[in-house]
Amino acid sequence: MAITAEQVKSLRQRTGAGMMDCKRALAEAEGAVDRAISILREKGLAAAQKKSGRDTHEGIVGHYVHAGGKLGVLVEVNCETDFVARTEDFQSLVRDLAMQVAASNPLYVYRDDVGQEEIDAEKKIYRKQASNSGRPEHVMDKIVEGKLQKHYSEVCLFEQPFVKDPSISVKDLINAQIATLKENITIRRFCRFKVGEDT
Repeated sequence: MAITAEQVKSLRQRTGAGMMDCKRALAEAEGAVDRAISILREKGLAAAQKKSGRDTHEGIVGHYVHAGGKLGVLVEVNCETDFVARTEDFQSLVRDLAMQVAASNPLYVYRDDVGQEEIDAEKKIYRKQASNSGRPEHVMDKIVEGKLQKHYSEVCLFEQPFVKDPSISVKDLINAQIATLKENITIRRFCRFKVGEDT
């Protein structure tokens, strides 16, 4: 099946993957876009896992200001080299992450940042809710775990649905950029300021 330049461009816009990667994924998926996206995610995840142990001491601090200067975000995103930090793809990623923090107001970067005390408190609430709804005891743990995963996707930046394309997570977005830029990328920290809000 012939893959058109328009198909490749559309897939690149949706995933952020390189042109040749998009073309290969579409060819492998025989033109099926959803399957091509899955292929790119799998390859991005594999590339990210290979690079995840590498140090990230370079990068940039990005910013986003919204609502007439009433809301602002700073985010530090790290990579391995200054060369990659200066690329348009990396800088675009950092801008998108700053916008994500502004729009979705996460409390943490990664799920490992969530304290055990908070996790235990959330689990207690979910168990009580499940119990009150009359759910049988043997499914309680599954319900609690499902609700905890949803909690992570709300409060952890890395787990949140990406605001520009909710069909992927921020983790998927970063993994796609790792595959494209060939370097490990980590979100180090962020801060969000809203006028009149207590710190």
